Amino acid sequence: MPVSPLNRRAFLQKSAVTGAAVAAAGAVGTGSAEAADAGHRPQKAPRTWSFSILGTTDLHSHVFDWDYYTDATYKDSKGNSVGVARVATLIKQQRAAKGEDRVLLVDAGDIIQGTSLAYYYARVDPITGSDSHKGPKHPMAIAMNAMRYDAAALGNHEFNYGIETLRKFEKQCHFPLLGANALDAKTLRPAFPPYAVKRVRVPGAPDIKVGILGLTNPGIALWDKDNVAGKMAFTGLVEQAKKYVPRLRALGCDVVFLTDHSGLDGSSSYGNELPYVENASNLVAEQVPGIDAILVGHTHTEVSSYTVTNTETGKAVVLSEPYCYGMRLTVFDFELELVHGQWKVTSTKAQTLNSNTVEEDAEITELLKADHDLVVKYVNTPVGTCTADLSAAEACWKDVPVMDFIHQVQMATVATGLSAADAALPLISVAAPFSRTADIPQGDVTIRDVAGLYIYDNTLYGKKLTGAQLKDYLEYAAKYYHQVPSGTKVDTATLTNANNFWDYMYDTAAGVSYDIDIAQAEGSRIKNLTYNGAAVTPDQVFVVAVNNYRANGGSGYPHIASADIAYSSTNEIRQLMIDYVTSKGTLDPADFAAANWKLTQDGTAVF
Repeated sequence: MPVSPLNRRAFLQKSAVTGAAVAAAGAVGTGSAEAADAGHRPQKAPRTWSFSILGTTDLHSHVFDWDYYTDATYKDSKGNSVGVARVATLIKQQRAAKGEDRVLLVDAGDIIQGTSLAYYYARVDPITGSDSHKGPKHPMAIAMNAMRYDAAALGNHEFNYGIETLRKFEKQCHFPLLGANALDAKTLRPAFPPYAVKRVRVPGAPDIKVGILGLTNPGIALWDKDNVAGKMAFTGLVEQAKKYVPRLRALGCDVVFLTDHSGLDGSSSYGNELPYVENASNLVAEQVPGIDAILVGHTHTEVSSYTVTNTETGKAVVLSEPYCYGMRLTVFDFELELVHGQWKVTSTKAQTLNSNTVEEDAEITELLKADHDLVVKYVNTPVGTCTADLSAAEACWKDVPVMDFIHQVQMATVATGLSAADAALPLISVAAPFSRTADIPQGDVTIRDVAGLYIYDNTLYGKKLTGAQLKDYLEYAAKYYHQVPSGTKVDTATLTNANNFWDYMYDTAAGVSYDIDIAQAEGSRIKNLTYNGAAVTPDQVFVVAVNNYRANGGSGYPHIASADIAYSSTNEIRQLMIDYVTSKGTLDPADFAAANWKLTQDGTAVF
């Protein structure tokens, strides 16, 4: 992008060296740039300097401002735009205004999963290739290499497609994927680089050494247990930061910057299933001395700037989480002073920039358009027809047929793989309404119609729960609703997501019938729990069809993680749903729709 006249003078003054140097192996300057600008160097070594670190997170393979599920430009109620192509424009603007040599670029993880494009290059035409096919380069590697990222933290979703796919992506990247707490299960040493050290060139003065420490989420041990068990172990962020921050300082780093795939409120969605906190970035800032700033990811929220005081030093640590999918770019601005030959940080500030204020970068568009077009063609492939419109708009408070479609596929698949003894047990299913905007239309059904209903790459389990455990499970799910006393009108706009319990965390069940009495307190809401018309007994044993995320402890449901396994498969539920439509030819809700649960207030149906 051309430099504006307003910024040209600053740009020339600040661009004594191009590129913000490299990792610990050694900084690389550009001699030609130094020679060209030699006449503009200050006579005395500068006593102050400034530079910026730009940050993204949770890009989830959004390359353009496009929604593959709706086959249209991305749209939300707040007018956001998505995609790295727009972020690339913001980055070029920052580099032009501040100088190429004064800008580093970092990501906080969740790069290679989340859209149909991500799925395509993991499963349809995988980057891992085959015996007869080399495999393509991942579009996100192409984009991020062109954007000149300096480092990225591993996100939990990096492990969704297995370690082989992640390692292939790592090889395709021109920047390190960092994970100080992602350990080899046998040696307990980091399986990925824990940190990188970059150098910011300062003409006539020592380089500014910037240590970038990457930390991922310990929840991976649960959420992707099938992919990592016995291969990798994941420890706490605070524990590993205490180990590596002093090491970076000992290496002479003037600035220590963390990129954490972990939120900043100290919460965990998995309860006490793990000894490590899921969203621990605030705890890292508070408990580990020597940190200047933290780029935060994982929670898909926007926190432009948040300051935490370190309890040991009293120093303020600045944290920022840009909004996901490339909607925002965080800008950390650092000011430093040279004191006795060493750079000291005197100011750290953070803000977020909105990508809807710029157009998509032409270079990134040219690089990725062919890949994008290929995926658009793929998701619009017809797989069958549907006899009625199946909408998920009311799935969070009503038993709707489109959810029964998921349950039907899960139960039918698990039933085919049970032992004779387990096949004699009652079989039920649990599943969450992932998207309120999902809709399978009447008429032709395409891959994107089904994929829009089941947006995650979950695989399928069958686990055994007793009747008492099942009731506990459903009571836990029912905390999703705010309590609404009898006689009070129920407003669906404010009914759900109590306790920060999001839609993807809320499981409904099929195969059993029950009421959820939202007039009652949490823990006492499940009423009339029956199977085939008879009350479920506490010692009755069920096989429960459930996705791997939940089966391994995701969202903290009771009993399910430790329950006996009756069935497991590496087949993704979304693909099973697509295969179901393809094999049937016609999707007919008459084959599976059954209203088996409802909301009540003191026994009176709400809807």
